Amino acid sequence: MTKSSKRPTFGLIVGNRGFFPDHLAATGREDMIKALEGAGVQVVAPSLEDTKFGAVEQFHEAKKCAELFRSRRDDIAGVVVTLPNFGDERGIADTLRLADLNVPVLIQATPDTPSKMSIRDRRDSFCGKMSACNNLMQYGIPYSLTTLHTETPQSEQFKKDLDWFIGVCNVVRGLKNLRVGSIGARPQAFNTVRYSEKLLEGSGISVIPIDLSEILGRIEKMKDDDPAAQAKLAAIKGYVDVGSTPAPALMKMAKLGAVIDGWMSEAELDVSAVQCWTALEEYFGVVPCTLMSMMSNELMSSACEVDICGVVAMHALRLASGTPSALLDWNNNYGDDPNKAVCFHCSNLPKHFFADVKMDFQAIIAGTVGKENTFGTCVGRVKSGPMAYARFSTNDRTGKIWGYLGDGAFTNDPLETFGGAGVVEIPRMQDLLHYICKNGFEHHVAANLAPVSSIVYEAATRYLGWDIYRHQ
Repeated sequence: MTKSSKRPTFGLIVGNRGFFPDHLAATGREDMIKALEGAGVQVVAPSLEDTKFGAVEQFHEAKKCAELFRSRRDDIAGVVVTLPNFGDERGIADTLRLADLNVPVLIQATPDTPSKMSIRDRRDSFCGKMSACNNLMQYGIPYSLTTLHTETPQSEQFKKDLDWFIGVCNVVRGLKNLRVGSIGARPQAFNTVRYSEKLLEGSGISVIPIDLSEILGRIEKMKDDDPAAQAKLAAIKGYVDVGSTPAPALMKMAKLGAVIDGWMSEAELDVSAVQCWTALEEYFGVVPCTLMSMMSNELMSSACEVDICGVVAMHALRLASGTPSALLDWNNNYGDDPNKAVCFHCSNLPKHFFADVKMDFQAIIAGTVGKENTFGTCVGRVKSGPMAYARFSTNDRTGKIWGYLGDGAFTNDPLETFGGAGVVEIPRMQDLLHYICKNGFEHHVAANLAPVSSIVYEAATRYLGWDIYRHQ
């Protein structure tokens, strides 16, 4: 189940067809509104005065419904089409075309009851759903389906499907008009995080850069007693056990965090990707990991090494689950088990990911720039449980956004290492690894502690038009 803090507003189209028992449209509308509102969804639908039974059949009714939807364009995140009887497929398609909302659409059909198959009560929505889908396909309007061909609005299965569809709508709305902060330049040694701003812009994702020198310049002008810096220092100490981290390093982190927070607020940014390796350590004297961990934990995903596509994948998983995401490396084999691997970063994982966590120095880079310049990592073991993973990338050769995703689990297998790490188990993992390498995908992968890959897959492929492989 998704755990989004805010339930969306949905438009509702009630299909009706005069050849079939139209009293079913009236009761079907009531049943669906009750189901949607029971899930916390706000409903926008024609009233009983607007159209017959508040349903859509004739073209003039489609125009009324579409006009209502257009008036709530900024609110409506998705549309549910309910078929309590066969429904008029043209009325449904015309409504969606005229409304021109470009939001996800869920098609639901109510099943017949074997004991109620007389001319008075027979629904035929089993058949009508096919006609509705056929017309939407002709009109070029993408749509989603319930798990079962027919489901009652009151059923447990529909409740699950509705929750899934809410997640799909959250992902689509959250990725369209996404604003990503790019803090610093791509590290020289990371060709793997190259990407196309233009391809992302084609899907409504904007990248707003700031040079690292500007960030450091703002820090230089900030005094230790600056209220923003002091507030950030208190937040850092309240977020994680700082251990033996020196006070000057904590002050540097606080100033860096305050400046990044201020810039992101000014630029109205949703997520970020930060240059780290090794400019911040050499020329400023801390790693930004704890600050990025805090942002991700507050659902403002933050990726290291200026991995813009990585943070887009993090954000997609976050939108689907309502919980924090992390960016990890596919890093090590786990013994001789072909379906297990070690996922690792050094680390900026959100606190949500850890069984236990503390602040420490960055062990890998310390040998190059000195331990005293590498405090600020979040070190601990990733807790066990279900997970989803995703990687998006811009393919300049084909002019498309593509990627892969799937579900797996973090395990309790023993692991002695530094940084933030966990053992992940994925079915047919060797096939997945071959797919990653044959297609040249990056070594970074976004992860979330909820099995929501089907939600992100539906949103990315059906509504954003991305070329995504779902591993199962």
